[in-house]
Amino acid sequence: MTTTPLDTARLLLRPLELADADQTQILFPHWEVVKHLHSRIPWPYPPDGARQFYEHVELPAMARGEHWTWTLRLKTDPDHLIGSISLMRGEHENRGFWLGLPWHGQGLMTEASDAVTDFWFDTLKFPVLRVPKAIANTASRRISQKQGMRVIATVERDYVCGMLAAEVWEITADEWDARTKRTEETVSSVLSVPDRRLRQ
Repeated sequence: MTTTPLDTARLLLRPLELADADQTQILFPHWEVVKHLHSRIPWPYPPDGARQFYEHVELPAMARGEHWTWTLRLKTDPDHLIGSISLMRGEHENRGFWLGLPWHGQGLMTEASDAVTDFWFDTLKFPVLRVPKAIANTASRRISQKQGMRVIATVERDYVCGMLAAEVWEITADEWDARTKRTEETVSSVLSVPDRRLRQ
C-alpha cells in the first residue's frame, strides 16, 4: 500500500518527496524540535541532513512498503510544509512526528495523528499501534492520552538529548474503532440538539 494524501480540518498531509528536503532543512534542526527524537538523528544536524535522510533512508523505506510518511501543510498555505509524520512497520515503534516551532501548541499534530492512525487501522489493517515517548515529552504524551492510548511498558531510550525514561503507548484496532464510534455518536448527538435560541 502506497502513501496516499490525507487531510484534516486544517491540514493537508502529502506523501513525502525529495523536493521537501530544502524546507525541512530550515525547520527541523532546532533543539526544541529534535531533543526528544531518537539518537540516530545526528546532532549538530548536518547542512544536507534532510536531503541525505530522505534520499537514502526514508524514501527507500516508503518504496519498500515499510514506512508511510507525509509532510504537513496548512490548508491556508499549502506550498509550505510545517512538519512531518510517519508510520512504520515494527513491533515496538509505529509512529513518529515532528512539527516546526511556530506551530507548536495549536493542536495540529493531534489532527495529523488522528488521520494517520485511521490510515494505520482502516487502510493498512494493522492490529495494534505502539509508540514510545520520553516521559519528559509532555506535549507528545498528551496526544496519546487524547487518542485513548495506554501505557504498556516503561523503558530507557536514547534520545538526541541523552538517555531518558520512556513509556510505550499502545492502542488496538478494536479500541480505536470504539473510540471513533463514540466520537461520531457524540458529534451526532450535539448536532441533533435544536438550538434553544430558535425555540425562544
